[in-house]
Amino acid sequence: MLISIVHDSGWGHTARQAQSVAEGAREVAGVQVQLIAVSEGAIPWDVLEASDAIVFGSPTYNGSPSARFKQFCEASTKPVWNDMKWRNKVAAGFTNSGAQNGDKLHSLISMALFAAQHGMLWVGLDLKPGNDSSRGSVHDLNRLGSWLGAMAQSNGDQGPDDAPITSDLETAAHLGRRVAETVRRLQPA
Repeated sequence: MLISIVHDSGWGHTARQAQSVAEGAREVAGVQVQLIAVSEGAIPWDVLEASDAIVFGSPTYNGSPSARFKQFCEASTKPVWNDMKWRNKVAAGFTNSGAQNGDKLHSLISMALFAAQHGMLWVGLDLKPGNDSSRGSVHDLNRLGSWLGAMAQSNGDQGPDDAPITSDLETAAHLGRRVAETVRRLQPA
């Protein structure tokens, strides 16, 4: 089973989140993970076509995915969308911003709509929101309360060695496991 993680990362924070998604997916037996950074230029469309799932990740800038991530989406038209090569593949998404909210939901909605236009099957988080009671804390999984995908927050004055915090990375790993487990359930016996 091959899971590809296509992501952009302006400062390294979202790349850490991508690594966590990969680590979570690798916890499921038989999973191979391919990390694909859109900033590296050439997109391996053949690898994505061979993937059982594609997880999309981007920082949220000005309330939407990064320009490089959007360029990747637009570039998918000719090699992929015209022939619906990703139809029925599992898809999921994650995003990171400097602000607690940062309008990250808009980025996840953009990714889910992109996946829908390719005929993909979207997988969200199956976690209740963390840090939503007097007994909660920032150390809870899904502390930012998202269902559509994994969200993370990185303080603007901290580098990728210090942010995002562990609970956000563990939430991303949970998403990776969930994607891998979903692909496993959908495969014929």
